[in-house]
Parts: sequence; C-alpha cells; structure tokens
Amino acid sequence: MPFDNLCKYLATKYPQRFAGWILRRIITSPVEVLKTELTLEPVRADSVIFLQTDREILHLEFQVKVSTDRPMPLRMLNYWLRLHWQYGLPVKQVIIWLKPTSNPAVFETEFVSENTRHRYDVIRMWEESPEPFLTDPALLPLAVLSATQEPNQLLAQVAQKVANIEEPELRQEIAACTQVLAGLRFNQDVIANFFREEIMQESVIYQDILQKGLTEGKKQEAIAMIMRPITRRFGSLEPEIRDQIDSLTTDQLEDLNEVLFDFTDLIDLVNWLQSR
Repeated sequence: MPFDNLCKYLATKYPQRFAGWILRRIITSPVEVLKTELTLEPVRADSVIFLQTDREILHLEFQVKVSTDRPMPLRMLNYWLRLHWQYGLPVKQVIIWLKPTSNPAVFETEFVSENTRHRYDVIRMWEESPEPFLTDPALLPLAVLSATQEPNQLLAQVAQKVANIEEPELRQEIAACTQVLAGLRFNQDVIANFFREEIMQESVIYQDILQKGLTEGKKQEAIAMIMRPITRRFGSLEPEIRDQIDSLTTDQLEDLNEVLFDFTDLIDLVNWLQSR
C-alpha cells in the first residue's frame, strides 16, 4: 500500500503547512514544490518531495520500510549534493519514518566514510506528540501514527476532528487519507468503527491513490487497496474468491474499482468475477 505516496500527496498539496511542521515555525512566505527529478543522472523516488522556502530547500523522505538495496545515509548524501549543485541553497533533509520498528537504520542520522561526514534529521512518527497534527487538517492524517499510550482513544479523537471539518470535499479527502495511514497501526475492523464507509467510497483521493497504484504497476498494492472496502462490506472472503481477485490483470482491477461500490451483496462480486 502506497503509504509514503499518500504522505507525498499531502505535502505537495499543503507544502506551507508541512514546511511549518518540519521547521517548527510559522511559514508566511510562499512554499514552492520542486520537481523530484534532479540533474546529472536522473533520480526519482515516489516518497521524496522537495519544498523551497524563502531561505532553503526542504528534502522530505517518507519511509515505511528500511530499504535493502540502497542505504539511506548514502541516498541522503546523494540527494544533498544534487540539490545543492542545482539550486545553490542550503538544504535541510528529513527522513520521516512512518511505522514503528527497532531496525537500527531508523536511528541513523549521518553518512560517514573516511573524510566525508554528512548529517540529516530524522523524525520517527511514533515518538512525535499528536498535538501539532490535531490542530491542522492538512496534518491530521499523520496524527494516527503519533505517540500515544491509548491508540484507540487517539483514533477516536482524530475521527472526531475529521467529522468536525465543515467543508465536505476536504472532510472526505482527509478522512480517506487518515484511514489509509491508520492501516499502518490498526486493523480494518477498528478503523471501520470510527469512520463511515461512504466517506471512503466518495473520496477522490482514495480513488486517485488506487489508480496510481495500478498505473505504476504495483499490482499487490492495488489489490490491497481494493480488498479494504471489500472486506469491510462483505467480511472475510473464501479462499477461492480471494484467489480470483489475485489473478485479475491490472485492467480488470481498474474495472473492479469502477463497479465495486455498485455491488449491494457478495453475490454481485462473485458474479462479476465469474464473468471475467
């Protein structure tokens, strides 16, 4: 599931608010979202976003799992060099780890090799106070990942904050993002207890996330996204039904996504799968 892509989406849409959170100060000047492809040999990463304030470049890297193919300290040094070379501005780098882990890599804050030392900042969401996130709708989805002794109570508080958002489209968007990120911490039954299903169904961002998963070729992520509303509506599926869904092509998954919320009963899903 593209949890890091969702965070990138929020940071892209609300760059000033994310910059204010990272820098721990109110940002009044415009914040520009920079392209993520850098010169030299192009480097792109779905979880990366670059923001330019009036003083510096912010490089935010959202991560769920520790990369096994490229050490994060070396990656951060690589990005810093490219950003500084291209823009000639101070660069503040922050890795934002979304899911709790004891892996030593999430505690690393520098690259060290012979005469080279490069430092960057790290935010571990499970150590962050929920207060800054609870007071800003743009950051509200991150609140479900923050520090708490009572996770369910925090989720209930976030759900209430979402319900209090007056603008319908914003409420649907933030609700959908919150539910997706909550999947890193809570099971789907718990999430369903606090959020109305129709908010997710109607959400443009939910559909957008799913479509990105499909178009980027991440079939398993797309299947996971589709399975969330299916299991919430119809409960656990029989193994043969799940196998049929797993065997769908990306085009068929797109078709299922379009008709899924027209189904009123499990038999509608079964019949649709049998017709493929």
